Amino acid sequence: MLINIVVPELGESILEATVGEWLKKEGEPVQAGEPVVSLETDKVNLEVSAERAGVLAHIERPAGTDVHIGDVLGTITEGPVSPPTGERVPLGEETGAPARHAAETRAQAAAEGEFEEKVTPVARRLAGEHDVDLSQVQGSGPGGKVTKQDVQNYLDQTGAPPAQAAAPSTPQPPFVPVSQTRPARQPAAPAVLQTGAALPHEGRSEERVRMSRRRQTIARRLVEAQHTAAMLTTFNEVDMSAVVAIRGRRKESFKERYGVSLGFMSFFVKASIGALKSYPRLNAEIEGTEIILKHYFDIGIAVGAEEGLVVPVLRDADRMSFAEIELAIKEYVRKIDESALSLEDLRGGTFTITNGGVFGSLLSTPILNPPQVGILGLHKIEDRPVAVGGQVVIRPMMYVALSYDHRIVDGREAVQFLVRLKELIEDPETLLLEG
Repeated sequence: MLINIVVPELGESILEATVGEWLKKEGEPVQAGEPVVSLETDKVNLEVSAERAGVLAHIERPAGTDVHIGDVLGTITEGPVSPPTGERVPLGEETGAPARHAAETRAQAAAEGEFEEKVTPVARRLAGEHDVDLSQVQGSGPGGKVTKQDVQNYLDQTGAPPAQAAAPSTPQPPFVPVSQTRPARQPAAPAVLQTGAALPHEGRSEERVRMSRRRQTIARRLVEAQHTAAMLTTFNEVDMSAVVAIRGRRKESFKERYGVSLGFMSFFVKASIGALKSYPRLNAEIEGTEIILKHYFDIGIAVGAEEGLVVPVLRDADRMSFAEIELAIKEYVRKIDESALSLEDLRGGTFTITNGGVFGSLLSTPILNPPQVGILGLHKIEDRPVAVGGQVVIRPMMYVALSYDHRIVDGREAVQFLVRLKELIEDPETLLLEG
């Protein structure tokens, strides 16, 4: 009996997806509930599992194909996945050539099937890139699941070189699919080179890489943000001495008590909420000819992921403690590493904070995350000479940037927002006194 693998409901407002990667090949056995194919949407990636055990008979939609809810992705021939030893699958029976291939690979796949379920797709891809035997990697995820970070830790500990570093004895040009490249130019060597002529280059190849659906959506939304909003950015700098001192004093006890490090982000989340309460138009959105002022604070935290930037949301962040904020961010990072973010994690948001400082950025102009009208950019903390009380001293300073929609936020409000944020960070006791 043939079982169809179909595109499931993808979530609110998501009607289509792109086939990302087939986790099984035609002819390979699959267990009931085992992931068979991953789908990319503009918000999250998800895996589609087999409803029943059997053999993957046919892949209907290959990787890179756009699909809609209810489309058939492939078919499974229902049946036991581990036939008796020595049983042969007759040519042409049920699945033809795929079934013959299944007879050869079935025993090995059945033994590995259970282990494969305990590896995230991102971890499997990273292991493949570096030729890592996943059976040697200790999993730290739920139920011992191997995550991307586990594979990275293994590489760091063993010092294993990337797979491509092991070059064959005879140098070979890098492999690039012919169908995805323009042919390398191989000019014939002239008998005599003319004066000033460039020497011919070898190995000049180009590769076409399909943009993921998330990357396409990011590109589209960023362009839309610039075309639909009157976007402007204002800057200030913050003396981080007080926050650095608090973290130094409380770092160990905080981690002991809550199991998470006290980071800078929780201070800026709290300070942003304090400033938003003073200047509520930065916590609003435009709908037609109306301004929707939001009296709740769902703060988006921009995180760079392998597949592209995502912005999970801290719901009612004004009601969260410092520890709750840090724990929530840590959990989101774990989910991102394991490709486990849900649509609910990303839904909504009233204001966004992005931290380019973790990558070394000293100054940047963040782009709005529509329909929000404000985004705060944090940057690298750097010791700089500043004038304090008539004397030049060295202080840990950070530039902060606020991009805003000038249609409803005036320059004065934007500047005052950053001034208020600066006051709260430089005197963090007020964060506690004012809640």
